[in-house]
Amino acid sequence: MKIAILGAGAMGMLFGGFLSRENEVLLLEKDPARVAAIRESGVTVTEPDGTELRFAPRAEQIDAIPAGETAELLLVFVKSLFETEALEAARGLIGPETRLMTLQNGVGHEEVLCRFAPPERVVIGTTQDNASVCGPAAVKHGGAGKTALGPVSGSAEALLPLAEIFSRCGFPCEASADVKRLIWNKLFLNASASALTALFQVPLGFIVDEPHARTLAAKLMDEAVAVANAEGLDFEAEAVKEQVFAQLSRSKGGLTSIYADLRDGRRSEVDTISGAVVRAGERLGVPTPNMAFVVAAIHAMENKAAGSR
Repeated sequence: MKIAILGAGAMGMLFGGFLSRENEVLLLEKDPARVAAIRESGVTVTEPDGTELRFAPRAEQIDAIPAGETAELLLVFVKSLFETEALEAARGLIGPETRLMTLQNGVGHEEVLCRFAPPERVVIGTTQDNASVCGPAAVKHGGAGKTALGPVSGSAEALLPLAEIFSRCGFPCEASADVKRLIWNKLFLNASASALTALFQVPLGFIVDEPHARTLAAKLMDEAVAVANAEGLDFEAEAVKEQVFAQLSRSKGGLTSIYADLRDGRRSEVDTISGAVVRAGERLGVPTPNMAFVVAAIHAMENKAAGSR
């Protein structure tokens, strides 16, 4: 399969590397230095046990896509802040049969993707795999898990061949008609604990171990569950909290991407994670005062960093 991946960050390089085992993969990246590094040495993935894997996907700058080339699958891994801009730059790769897919954190990405392809060719999903950049063309595979794909329109069965491709390349994958529930299930952790790690500039373990931080995370999860249930899903708040705190306990040293964004003075994706919960709450009449405070606080920190430069 001809696969193009928008964004050669940690997740882009991880998926691009593994998928290149059996597919023709093109990594599209804005940073010319990263493109040069991938062209020179390929992508190196360090597994949790220390094993190093090397892959050789193609790499191009996103503004220098070869004319006349189209992809069968366009997988989006850029930050939501740059999603529309990146898709505009890659519009030439989108043919009449191209599927657009997102495995990004947060909700609502399909609204952007549907501007570039009809709903029946847009795939949403979630993955438990994670990675962090550890060099110009190198990532550390922090942990593996399941990947789930689902249709925006149509039957999940139509995605079974795509799920099989991902599974064969090292990402155990399923096609699910209930993918929105799975996405919200991941959002509960990101909109609570991950957001708080950014505000407090701490690893995940602090949120589960420090009593005040744990209480705040629980309040955020309560609000997110209330919004999800108003959307027609059926979550039990105490079960969600038990699951999230168990995940945190297994990953106490973990540092989130939103933590790193605020640490390094970058804009974060808070608007498609915690902010998405706030907007859905406003639409559905569900109060989210704690979530709204977190979103505002993170934006204040972003503006503070921008003003200091």
